[in-house]
Amino acid sequence: MKNNDQFAAQEAQVLWTINKRLEAIRQKNLELTLSFYSHRIVSFDVVDPLQLSGLDDIRMRLKNWFSTFGEGPIGFEIAEPFLLVREDVAFCYNLNHVFAAKKDGGILDMFWRETTCYQKMNGKWLIVHSHNSVPFDIQTGKASVGLKPTTEG
Repeated sequence: MKNNDQFAAQEAQVLWTINKRLEAIRQKNLELTLSFYSHRIVSFDVVDPLQLSGLDDIRMRLKNWFSTFGEGPIGFEIAEPFLLVREDVAFCYNLNHVFAAKKDGGILDMFWRETTCYQKMNGKWLIVHSHNSVPFDIQTGKASVGLKPTTEG
């Protein structure tokens, strides 16, 4: 078992990866965003289909998502992150927040939940699994996309 200093170094590498991916998403840089995913990625997203597998699926999903936004960067932040890192695997769960102008003139202001699993491959931390979700109203069966984090003191 490695000591805490060695895990701290691994954690710093994963945090760097998380932050660089965020920057790429904000800039709608498709190729740079894709560079943080393993070719074996499996993703469960908030939209159809039930599962995305491989970089081609992720490429199409991101391309479609980026195309819905207007000019300029996307407002995209992570809230309340939790990160656990070990030798060659890590996972992070957090709330994602997007706030951006859409091409249709609307504004997308939405929080959703994400769990991202990383594996260190050839010295680089890559996303091997991503799970995004929103809660739903059990009475109506509709997604609860207007929820915001609560702060309790």
